[in-house]
Amino acid sequence: MCGICGVIDWDGRGEAAAREADVSLMLERLVHRGPDGWGVSSQGAATLGAVRLAIRGLSDGQQPIVDEASGIVVVCNGEIDNHRELKRWLASRGRPVVAETDVAVLPGLFLELGSEFVEHLTGAFSIGLWSARDQLLLLARDRAGERPLHFHVSDEAWFASELSALVGVAHLRTSVNVEALRGYLAAGFFSAPLSPFEGIRKVGPGEIIEIRGQKVSTRRYWRWNSIRAAEKKAASPREFDEIFREAVRSQSDVDVPYGVYMSGGLDSSLVAAVLRKLRPDYTLHSYTLRFFEPSYDESGYAESAAKLLGLELHRVDVTPEVVPATLTELIASSGEPLADPAWVPTALLSRRAAQDVKIALVGEGADELFGGYPTYLGANLAERYARLPSFIRSLLRRGVERWPATDKKVTLSFLLKRFVRGDGLAPVPRHLLWTSVISPAVLKRLGVAPTETRPVDPATSGEVTRVDMLNVLQRADLENSLAEGLLTKADRASMQFAIELRAPYLDMSVMEYAACLAARDRVHGFTTKVFLKKYASNYLPSSIVNRRKRGLSVPLARWLREPLYDWAHSQLSSPLLDEMGLRNEAAVAMLEEQRQRKADHSRSLWALIVLSEWLQWASRQNVAQFSTQVSSATARMAS
Repeated sequence: MCGICGVIDWDGRGEAAAREADVSLMLERLVHRGPDGWGVSSQGAATLGAVRLAIRGLSDGQQPIVDEASGIVVVCNGEIDNHRELKRWLASRGRPVVAETDVAVLPGLFLELGSEFVEHLTGAFSIGLWSARDQLLLLARDRAGERPLHFHVSDEAWFASELSALVGVAHLRTSVNVEALRGYLAAGFFSAPLSPFEGIRKVGPGEIIEIRGQKVSTRRYWRWNSIRAAEKKAASPREFDEIFREAVRSQSDVDVPYGVYMSGGLDSSLVAAVLRKLRPDYTLHSYTLRFFEPSYDESGYAESAAKLLGLELHRVDVTPEVVPATLTELIASSGEPLADPAWVPTALLSRRAAQDVKIALVGEGADELFGGYPTYLGANLAERYARLPSFIRSLLRRGVERWPATDKKVTLSFLLKRFVRGDGLAPVPRHLLWTSVISPAVLKRLGVAPTETRPVDPATSGEVTRVDMLNVLQRADLENSLAEGLLTKADRASMQFAIELRAPYLDMSVMEYAACLAARDRVHGFTTKVFLKKYASNYLPSSIVNRRKRGLSVPLARWLREPLYDWAHSQLSSPLLDEMGLRNEAAVAMLEEQRQRKADHSRSLWALIVLSEWLQWASRQNVAQFSTQVSSATARMAS
């Protein structure tokens, strides 16, 4: 894992020393991602840099990687899991790779295969490659989008792992992206190619960007596609076991200490169980969160799972007092807002884990690939619900909406309220509404015109068949809420403390196996993750396999009423929110309703609080005419 960046001076008139100074400044803002090494290299019109978190090839893994003969310079954030196989192939082509580090295969692969070399990589990575011969800057991101990459193209081209390294750097002037911020308010994250800044784009999951001068070409080299029903194969736990064990083995095949993040649920416990089988003698550290609100605390389940598997468990207490300062640090470090409240506790967990390990395996991706979310059950139920007479649906909705707000975690009332609000919508828009952070009705109250929460395929933006519906929703979640939401949270929270998170479920072979499963092996009746639960029964007891899904949530409803009320009030009263076209009085009124238990606005309020904190950070950066840009956004936000 690393932090990478670079600048290309297309006309070649700039001094290399000036570019190296800019790259060094960007690296200073990325050093939290890689405290083990620092490198800068210039070749022709390009200067690339990297800070390194040493995972493999500890003695010779310095970046950038330079091929002097061809003028190719490469920086890579992440791991190339199949590097040994690729080294053997390159040797057979007369291009031996001497260095032990996995990234050393990249120049030779580009020389042999051109930009298609990315399609032959497995692992979690983002890559920046400069070819002086071709006057080409190539940027790429792994299939699932585990590793981030942002870029800006004008008279020069700039790229970096995090926005904080780009914004404020000399010569790169930008402004707030109003369209993207409207999408953030609805979805809670930014889907590629959007970022919160004009002119700075995000490389999408499974995407290759080729830049020559100001010409930018984009292509998707991989997408998760569920196989047609006629081509499905029988689900085989034995066959999948070989695939999943190899994914866990390769991701723990490192030269540094590693551990696991545990919730006590199916996904993380299965990763830990397979890892324990593969490495029975390894002292395996596990880490879990402890909340002092009973319905949110899963540390007891994690303790039971850890004891069963023989893991050393470390608990990290989460209290509201640490939230304001931690959020400020995360936004300043990453340079972007993210409305997932679990961002803060994940950072606290990573800070503790970094005392012992450099890598932690996690359970991200299992729900999206194997059908684990309640919304997938809801999609089928919604089709039946729509056939009820309209007056019955109207009565049911009024009854559900009257249920009082509660501080408990993911209650039936919460799920039913989301369900009835999607009545009458097509499957994809309904799913987006269910998973939204701020609903269209609340956006209207705040004075913001609703926008599409995230991109979807035009072919599936309307009605989809019942057979295809689950496939469409899963891919939408994989490419958006997972890649740009959950994985962004995991990356920014962990790399703040230089710890790399690896997700075996997002191994390419695992993802492609999941695509071959019939819909009934993912979701059937009222059962989610049908196949994965069957497979997990070979490793775990029923008490873990069939435990109700809970997910990592934060007791915001109570915290915003009591210990965090004053802080929240201050954030929501920020004049920068008002200048963005958001009605401050409406936001403060929502906070009062929250305090008086008249409604649960906690998710909406949190998204606004995070945005307020980000606007304060952005106003301190070298953002072109920030106050003017924010002021002029008012009409556009409401239009």
